Amino acid sequence: MAVSTRALTYAAPFVFVVLMGADATVATADPTPEPGIGVAFPEEVNVDSAPLIRMSEWIRKDNLDVRSLLVVKDGKLIFERYGNGLDRDYNYELYSVTKTMTALTFGILADQGKLSVDDPVAPWILKIRRDLKDAVADKQAIKLRHLMSMSSGLLYTQVEGSDPLYFQAPDRLKVALTTVPRIPPATEFEYTDANPVLVGAAIQAASGEPEYKFAEEHLFGPLGMKNEHWTGLDQTGMVSGGWGLRLRAVDMAKIGMLMLNGGQWQGQQIVSKSWIDQMSTPSATATAKDYGYYCWINHIVESEPEFGAMGFKGQFITVLPKQNAVVVITSILPTDGGLRTGTYLNLYRRMVNDYILPAMHGGPKPAPTEAQRQALKKELELAVQTKGKPGTDLAFNDGPERPAQ
Repeated sequence: MAVSTRALTYAAPFVFVVLMGADATVATADPTPEPGIGVAFPEEVNVDSAPLIRMSEWIRKDNLDVRSLLVVKDGKLIFERYGNGLDRDYNYELYSVTKTMTALTFGILADQGKLSVDDPVAPWILKIRRDLKDAVADKQAIKLRHLMSMSSGLLYTQVEGSDPLYFQAPDRLKVALTTVPRIPPATEFEYTDANPVLVGAAIQAASGEPEYKFAEEHLFGPLGMKNEHWTGLDQTGMVSGGWGLRLRAVDMAKIGMLMLNGGQWQGQQIVSKSWIDQMSTPSATATAKDYGYYCWINHIVESEPEFGAMGFKGQFITVLPKQNAVVVITSILPTDGGLRTGTYLNLYRRMVNDYILPAMHGGPKPAPTEAQRQALKKELELAVQTKGKPGTDLAFNDGPERPAQ
């Protein structure tokens, strides 16, 4: 796959239609069925639509910049909310949700026997970059499992606003290797974006092609994704394994469904269930009990099993196994606070715990009434016409995608 040069722009507010499925009717933003995902009105899969409407009303009232919010239950899209005049085909900057895609790509290679979490990272880097021999000399003890569990012990001091690791790095791998071991691997959890850059290099070395190309062929393509674009290609031809991927919200939902179903997509085993289980289990090499391999665990919900991906400013894929459900959001919410206390994180926790999960509880629901259908339809129409206020400054890659330069 060449890096996409599609230019996507803000869409004008679109007309909602009633989409008829074999056993479902739902107000939806797009009359075209999405391959691999059915549609249903919430009550048709025993979900109460009223809390979902109240959640959307709160988002509008508080002027939160929620750009997409999707709920999939029992393989069917039951809630598809867009704001800011956007539509299903718009792709979003995912920030660290990209890391979870890297973990899935890694798992495909591990299933093929080409890569292992127990491999030291240094030999893989030297396979493609012999010129970096001196830079990996102090990193011989670091294994790929340490990098993916954020327990490598590497120290990277970020330069706010102009960090060369993020901003137009001509050789991002070289910058990432300026990190120095602060403590031995597997000593403690320390979230640093240098780690996935090194994992991305190992993926390239093991697959024989850049990570974005391998992911397109073995992950994005089989899931029928559309408008994907991995930004930030540096002058060596590498993308970052930790950020830069843009996906449609509905394709983020497909990733959640893939993880929910043990690595299967429409009967095809894309990645093994054992790898999904490893990803979504707290790593033995990290001190954090809520982190696996680039995957957060019970980070959003404490009352029942939950795992998934999280990105800066409010990008989430949340898998709820007990509910057979997936929740996706893209947003520009306030970023004050840390990895576990950020405002964007707490706002999303409120959406899931106070509205979405309660909507799924309570057992069978009566068939939806016409009044319920119209109430949801009206709210989704209001949402797409509402422009939320960004909770933090927009970055160069937050807006509509532009052709690659």
